[in-house]
Amino acid sequence: MMKNPFKPIGYSSVSPYFVSSDAKKFANLMQQLFQATELRKFDRPDGTIMHLELRVDDSVLMVSQASQQFGAITHMMHVYVADVDAVYKKALALGCQSLGEPVQKEDDPDRRGGFTDFDGNQWYVSTQVTA
Repeated sequence: MMKNPFKPIGYSSVSPYFVSSDAKKFANLMQQLFQATELRKFDRPDGTIMHLELRVDDSVLMVSQASQQFGAITHMMHVYVADVDAVYKKALALGCQSLGEPVQKEDDPDRRGGFTDFDGNQWYVSTQVTA
């Protein structure tokens, strides 16, 4: 007899949870930058997002609209992407603010750059260019 799994198939054990000032805008940004796909969504009676799960490659991000009970909070995230330069440029085109253009430092196999989104979250994106 097979036991029920303790988590949904395809989910990691740890998922970052964002409380955003505009959860719909956040989800749209994740879709445009990281090709995020919606897994589950639950709205509040007023139509705002109570809980949303987004798949980004092999990870799941969770997001909720800020409320009186739970105010918006910021995070610092690192995401590996196929093309760090393209994602960085797209982020700036979508209104994100630069934290540093992508560069590869000596003895670092990754090319890295960073930006801040509309909520103040810091995103560092990297592409491994040498193994």
